[in-house]
Amino acid sequence: MKKYSFRVMTWLGALTLLVTACQKPDEVAPPRQLIPREKMVRLLIELHTLEARTDAAGLPTDSARALFHVAQKNLYWRYEVNDSSFTQSYRYYAIHDKDLDEIYAAVVDSLALREAKLQPAGTPQGPVINRN
Repeated sequence: MKKYSFRVMTWLGALTLLVTACQKPDEVAPPRQLIPREKMVRLLIELHTLEARTDAAGLPTDSARALFHVAQKNLYWRYEVNDSSFTQSYRYYAIHDKDLDEIYAAVVDSLALREAKLQPAGTPQGPVINRN
């Protein structure tokens, strides 16, 4: 599943570069169904958490991918968005680099806070290095 995560992030990065290279922020009108920033932040937090849980499940790649897609559709349904409006909104925010940077800053902060709350008191943060 790690290969799948890497592929998704690589694809999103390539898409972002392609879109930002081809268009200027002033030229792009917001899509009709633009997901508001705060909702986009919450949705991205849930998507990244879902991806991490799917990775941690230790399933074969095909099974993990199928599980992720089913859960992703349920997540879109809960947030009352569809994959098209998500893609268009992500593209719009990606074209406006500062917007996407601010959105992901909030996503990373929220995920880091969640991770810190899950760690028992006195546990060092960060990766554990075995020096044996």
